[in-house]
Amino acid sequence: MTIVATPILTATKLAVAYGARRIIGDAELVITAGERVALVGPNGAGKSTLLRAMTGVLAATGGSVSLCGSPLAGLDRRTVARTIAVVPELTQLPFAMPVEEVVALGRLPHDPPFTGLRLSDHEAIDAALERVGIASLRARDVRELSAGERQLVFIAVAIAQDAPILVLDEPTAHLDIRHQVEVMQLLVALNERDGTTILAVLHDLALAAHFFPRIVVLDGGRIVADGPPSTTLDPARIRAVFGVDPALVRLPTGAG
Repeated sequence: MTIVATPILTATKLAVAYGARRIIGDAELVITAGERVALVGPNGAGKSTLLRAMTGVLAATGGSVSLCGSPLAGLDRRTVARTIAVVPELTQLPFAMPVEEVVALGRLPHDPPFTGLRLSDHEAIDAALERVGIASLRARDVRELSAGERQLVFIAVAIAQDAPILVLDEPTAHLDIRHQVEVMQLLVALNERDGTTILAVLHDLALAAHFFPRIVVLDGGRIVADGPPSTTLDPARIRAVFGVDPALVRLPTGAG
């Protein structure tokens, strides 16, 4: 019997523009439940813009996005937040806040208005802290943490949100190599063990090729390749899209 993969997030002829300047043009992208997909491309290729449009943060100027078969534009924000958890590019909070309270923000889509955290919320927060290995930091001020620790906090927020889709924008930016690998290993575990669908913008081709079985390459606001690293990150494409000698990009054996 053939098992048909279920589309969970789909862009159809998606276009995004700022005024007269086109950022994304006629993008076609289908993410199925349980996939782990990386968006890569040079600076200005439109990776983050595509991500924001596919999560409803930016309004499309053409085409459409569907979430679990329903038009994204017609869904209320709480419904979207229960389905898609977004980890933005690493930022610093401007005010003091304990780690546990930051992670509790992930429960907002599940809370009835004007009520406090329930037992199920506290259990989800505890589980998220344990899942990313930062339970010992729960009382620390997030501003005092290292960049790697803060990134794990924001991933814990998304885990506490308990959404089937996890979307990340440059989750390894500004991290040292150890924390980069820890974050990537965590994403693989969330995908393979928990079944979470992962869609991430990455700038490091080697990390993308090593940890993601599907790579989507953007260039000039268009998707120019979509498939396994061995075909999407071949030497000719690396040279054409990124403008560098492929020999300078260390990819896993068989990826390029």
